[in-house]
Amino acid sequence: MIEERLHKVLARAGIASRRHVEQMMTAGRIKVNGRTVKELGAQIDPDKDHVFVDGRRVKIAADQVGERVYFLLNKPIKVLSTAKDEQGRKTVLDVVVGASEGRIYPVGRLDYDAEGALLLTNDGELTNLLIHPKHKVPKTYMVKVKGVPTDEQLAKLRRGIYLEDGPTGPCQIEVIKKAKVNTWVQVILTQGKNRQIKRMFWRIGHPVQRLVRTHFAGISTEGLEIGKYRALTKRELAYLQQVAQQKETGMPKVPAKPSVARIKVGPKAMKQPV
Repeated sequence: MIEERLHKVLARAGIASRRHVEQMMTAGRIKVNGRTVKELGAQIDPDKDHVFVDGRRVKIAADQVGERVYFLLNKPIKVLSTAKDEQGRKTVLDVVVGASEGRIYPVGRLDYDAEGALLLTNDGELTNLLIHPKHKVPKTYMVKVKGVPTDEQLAKLRRGIYLEDGPTGPCQIEVIKKAKVNTWVQVILTQGKNRQIKRMFWRIGHPVQRLVRTHFAGISTEGLEIGKYRALTKRELAYLQQVAQQKETGMPKVPAKPSVARIKVGPKAMKQPV
């Protein structure tokens, strides 16, 4: 069989996204035929070589890779968007226990104190497409901020601002509900810097009080209670694959304006801001 890059093989086997596999390689967590491999360009023969991740052998041959599974989780707050935590904190895999017999992992991240749409899968190839910046996959958020931002401040954020790790790039922002002490806005990003929305609104003096991701790549949490998950439909999966492979530079269409009262943060629906 023709040799393939190690990170691609492990992503296809459902270990993690290509980017995460590369991090695992540089950390010395992956061995091939008993030898630790840190070279990012390393190639292997899936039908002949033996690959171990954290001491456990991985099934990588074409006839050993299991069925692909895809889930949407409405992530609660105070849950980490990672497969495991060295400090023993609750992760999204603790929330979806029993969803799959095989290993699954989250597609990208959602802040510890944020909630909403998070995909989980064992499809490393699709994960790599969805999280790669060049594909500009849209993510939609409902954001409650302190005070009432001015039109000029929101225009500045729409154009993009400079943060410590570089420019944010353009985004879509629409005011949904104003009150005396806070405001709900809808934000659509096609890039994902660490804690980007929180840092954006902090920069203009209106810190985020609540953050809810309502859509990921057009897949919505509507009808899915906080802490619950479901399998993607065939139609959703087909749409997701289409979105992941598009390379258009235009901004996505804004979803229908959501009702603030329908956003849930626990057993009861969130009340409208006052």
